[in-house]
Amino acid sequence: MSDLPFTLDQLRILKAIAQEGSFKRAADSLYVSQPAVSLQVQNLERQLDVPLFDRGGRRAQLTEAGHLLLSYGEKILSLCQETCRAIEDLQNLQGGTLIVGASQTTGTYLLPRMIGMFRQKYPDVAVQLHVHSTRRTAWSVANGQVDLAIIGGEIPGELAESLEIIPYAEDELALILPVFHPFAKLDTIQKDDLYKLQFIALDSQSTIRKVIDQVLARCEIDTRRFKIEMELNSIEAIKNAVQSGLGAAFVSTSAIAKELQMGVLHCAPIEGVIVKRTLWLIFNPNRYRSKAAEAFSQEILPQFATPGWNQDLIKLSQKKLVVNTFDVATPSSSDEG
Repeated sequence: MSDLPFTLDQLRILKAIAQEGSFKRAADSLYVSQPAVSLQVQNLERQLDVPLFDRGGRRAQLTEAGHLLLSYGEKILSLCQETCRAIEDLQNLQGGTLIVGASQTTGTYLLPRMIGMFRQKYPDVAVQLHVHSTRRTAWSVANGQVDLAIIGGEIPGELAESLEIIPYAEDELALILPVFHPFAKLDTIQKDDLYKLQFIALDSQSTIRKVIDQVLARCEIDTRRFKIEMELNSIEAIKNAVQSGLGAAFVSTSAIAKELQMGVLHCAPIEGVIVKRTLWLIFNPNRYRSKAAEAFSQEILPQFATPGWNQDLIKLSQKKLVVNTFDVATPSSSDEG
C-alpha cells in the first residue's frame, strides 16, 4: 500500500481554515505561524494534484475537491479522537476484557462471587470465565489465552517453569450426610466410621475425584475401602443425591454454603481430622497483563485469599509483564476432568 497523500496535521489545518474562513485565523487557532499553514496547504494540493481553495476572494473558499476532502477528513479526525478516548477508557478500566480461568470447583463456586464484586466496581469491563480441568486451564494460561486462573488440581510438570504459581487459599473438604442420617446426631464421627458409610462420588477418572482421593490419603483415609454406592458427573448432582438420602460424600465447603444455611445437608466433623487442599493462583509472567487483570489481582484476589497468604499476592501485583510473541506449545491430549 502506497503512502497516503495527506497527514492528520494537514487535515486539521484544512478543517481549521474552513471553520475560521482565513489562513491567518486558522494559524492563530492552531498556535502556528501563517506561513506554516500556507506551506502545508501547498504541499497538500501538490500531493493530491488538485486545488483545495479558491483564492480569488477575501475569504478562503473551498473548491469542490476541498469540500470532499473536508467531509472525509472530519470523519477521519473524529475516528482518531474516538480511538484516543477508547485507549484512555481502557486505561481507566472503562472498557477492555478480563479473562479468568478456573478448575471445576473454583469456577463453579468461588470465581462467580469474585467476578460479581469486580463487575460491581468496573461494570464496563467485559469478563470471561473459562472453566475446565486444571491441566487445560494451566495450558490456557501458559499460552496467553487466559489472564490468570485459580485451580485446585496438579499443574502439569512441563509448565512449572513457564508459570508463576502462588499458593492462594486453603479449601476444606467436608463430609456431608443427609440430615436424617444417624451419624448426623453425633458431634463428631471416628475415622473408622467412614468405612461404614455408603458414598456417592464423582467418576473415578475425573480430576476432582483424583484430587479428593489424594487429599484424603494424606489424612490417612483409605478411599479404596469406601463403599461407592453411586458415581455421578457433577458436584450439584452429588449434593442432591446426599440430600435425598442416597449416601455420603466429600465436597468442598465452598460448594455447600447455601445448603448448610438452609439446613438441607449435614456437615459431619471427623475426630482429629481436617481435610484441606491448596488452591493455586497461576499466571504467565512473560505475558502482557491488562489494566483489568491488574485491578482484579490487586483489589479482588486479596479479599478471598487465606489470611497470611496475602503477601504472596504482592508478587503478582508487582510483576511487570511484557508481550511475548512466542506461544507455549499446546498439550498433546486434553484432560477435561
